[in-house]
This record gives sequence, C-alpha cells and structure tokens, in this order.
Amino acid sequence: MNRLHLLAVIGALAVIACGGPGEPRDAAPTPPPATLGNPAAEGFNEAGSDAVAMEMADRVMESMGGRAAWDSTRYLAWRFFYPPPDGRTHIWDKETGQVRYEHGDQLTLVNIHTREGSSWVAGEPIEDPEKLAKALQQGYEAWVNDSYWLLMPYKLKDSGVTLTYISEGETEDGQAADIVQMTFADVGVTPQNKYHVWISKDRSMVEQWAYYPNATDEEPQFVTPWTDWSRHGEIQLSGNRGQFALTEIAVLTSIPESAFHAPEPVDWSAVTIIQ
Repeated sequence: MNRLHLLAVIGALAVIACGGPGEPRDAAPTPPPATLGNPAAEGFNEAGSDAVAMEMADRVMESMGGRAAWDSTRYLAWRFFYPPPDGRTHIWDKETGQVRYEHGDQLTLVNIHTREGSSWVAGEPIEDPEKLAKALQQGYEAWVNDSYWLLMPYKLKDSGVTLTYISEGETEDGQAADIVQMTFADVGVTPQNKYHVWISKDRSMVEQWAYYPNATDEEPQFVTPWTDWSRHGEIQLSGNRGQFALTEIAVLTSIPESAFHAPEPVDWSAVTIIQ
C-alpha cells in the first residue's frame, strides 16, 4: 500500500511541518459498547491492536455508511489532485480488481490482483515486455497510493495493519478528536510507513491524518485535513486534503466492460453515476 507514491510527484510541496501527537499512552479509555458488522480483513493484527482503537475503527465504518454499504459498492472513480492533463484518473472495479488509469497521454488497464494488463502512450500500445511491465507496475502503484488517499478510513482494519490508541487531542481546526495510530507489516509497497488518524468525537469520522515515512519517526512528514465528507451512493467519501484535493469522485452502478479492456474512450452515456 504505497500511501506516499505522491511524494515522488509533488516533492517538497507536500511537506507540512507539524508536531506529532506523541507516543501511545499506557492506558487508553474504556472502550464503548462493541459495534458489530465490521470484521477485520484477513491478516489484520488483531492480537497486537488495542480494543479502543478497533472499536473506533468500527464506529468510523458505521458513520461512513456501514460495512454492508461499503462491500456492495462496486465501481469507484476519482481524479487525484491535479487538473488535466497532469491529473491521474482512476476507474476501479472492486469486484474484479480491474483499474482504468489515465495520466497525461498514457492509459493503463491493469488488474491489481494479477498485475496483468495493457498500456498505451498517445494511442500507441506498449509492446516491449520490459516497458509494459514497468507501465503496469506504475499503474498499480498509482492506484495503491491514490486509492489510499481516497479510501483510507475504510481500511483501518485492513490486512497487515496494527491499530493503537494514542490519546485525545484536537485537529488543527480545533475539533475534539481521538488519535489512532496505524502501522503496517509485510503489506504494500511501503510497509515502513506510519499514520496518525484523528477521529472526531462528535460524529466518529476521520477529520485529519499525519504521515510518517518511518514508524520510528517522531515528527510527521505532513499533516492534512480529511474533510468535506459527502454521500455517494450508500457511502460517504471526502476529497478535501487542505492544499490538495481529490475531485470528480463518483460511485458508479454500471459501466461497460470495455472500459477495462479496450483503449477507446469510455462511453459515459452507458455509465450510471451516483454523485
């Protein structure tokens, strides 16, 4: 889960120097009654995670629409940060793992499970095996990073994650929050990363996050808000990351299968979009 492939793209612009919220406390508050219906992904470090942090993750899922709504959401589309032609756009079929990824004049169709697919530059197919493999890996890593910037709150109990309660605190705009730490083991592209996540006390929504390149870092590389939540279909999604933004966010209920297998432009007249 290469949550910071972004740094290679925006460099120092992404660095927002802020103090970290500190190390995990010895004693976390008593967990509230358990929220049902949000089983952890296979490989989630339940034994190493604390009960309070896991309960908060469950409450976040409920606040965003619930696990059943998330599981039944099949197609997602979004633009990552930049306007055309520099923006990175994605259409993702959660059920099959197919991704349609466009960046500048390059189009890549890749399956995130098999890493197989095709890629074109300015309409010309990439046929050299080494260049194609590189393009498919770039498309995969872009999806990993860009989807994490959109969907991290749905992945608090994902494979390889350890959740730890840090402390009570406030977001930079003064909201009372509980701070939860995410660390990773043997997953994704950058498992050495660490995140601190601010979960609002009033509505159990993620409102801010901090990124640490290494789990041993005491200061974050940056802190950004996670705000402007809005409903898309049966779930809630947010695109505001302060000076950055994810735009053109949409949940799709149908899309032609050719969108994931052919280089021709998507026939949007055949797409059903829930804004």
